[in-house]
Amino acid sequence: MPASQPRSRARDRNNVLNRAEFLSLNQPLKGNQESRSSSRKQSGQAGAAGAQNCSPKERRQSQQLPEEDCMQLNPSFKGIAFNSLLAIDICMSKRLGVCANRASSWGGARSMINLLGITGHGIPWIAGTLICLVKSSTLAGQEVLMNLLLALLLDIMIVAGLQKLAKRKGPYDINPGLLDYLTMDTYAFPAGHASRVAMLSKFFLNHLVLAIPLRILLVLWALCVGFSRVMIGRHHITDVLSGFVFGYLQFRLVELIWMSSNTCQMLISIW
Repeated sequence: MPASQPRSRARDRNNVLNRAEFLSLNQPLKGNQESRSSSRKQSGQAGAAGAQNCSPKERRQSQQLPEEDCMQLNPSFKGIAFNSLLAIDICMSKRLGVCANRASSWGGARSMINLLGITGHGIPWIAGTLICLVKSSTLAGQEVLMNLLLALLLDIMIVAGLQKLAKRKGPYDINPGLLDYLTMDTYAFPAGHASRVAMLSKFFLNHLVLAIPLRILLVLWALCVGFSRVMIGRHHITDVLSGFVFGYLQFRLVELIWMSSNTCQMLISIW
């Protein structure tokens, strides 16, 4: 019996399957298991110590998922309503963009629509106001023209500032024209033409004596110029409607800071 034990041990040692590299495939050696378990214990203890050293705020941040991995399952009613209205606005604006390019349904009328849009540009209105101011010889006319010039300059600055803040692009990828760059009307929201024609029509209706047919034509001109920007694909419907609102607010602002005749005469003498 004692002689058979050394023989069996020698047989086990000489067996290839009993070597360490083969045993590690099925059941690792005790030494390896002990080393792995000790390393896991050490890492677990280090992690627990690190977790204890972390503040509760850092612990909560580490437990939070990244923003791109989160999904909002219950969006708010306001978010759903806003996104729905935005989608309707984009869809309707693209449908009404009948002159957006030559291949559109009304592509042949694009030149005429652009010509109508020029009547609402700021540069022709500022140049025309300056010419009329130079040729005017009455105090009342100079007062009205100076305040009109102030209103046009305020319109350009306010609309340019709002467009820089919003940075909304139009429904179609259409590059602004030269006059648009001069008046800084490069983005879609709010529509600069709509705000300008709304302000001008309200200004003329309040400070000029016009017959009823002319007053009706003035309002129709403002509406046609505003929605012509939707037809050529430069603005959305909401851009034009908001432009009308901002134009009316600009008119109210000019009424509040209305320059008197003496102030206008002083500015004209300095100029």
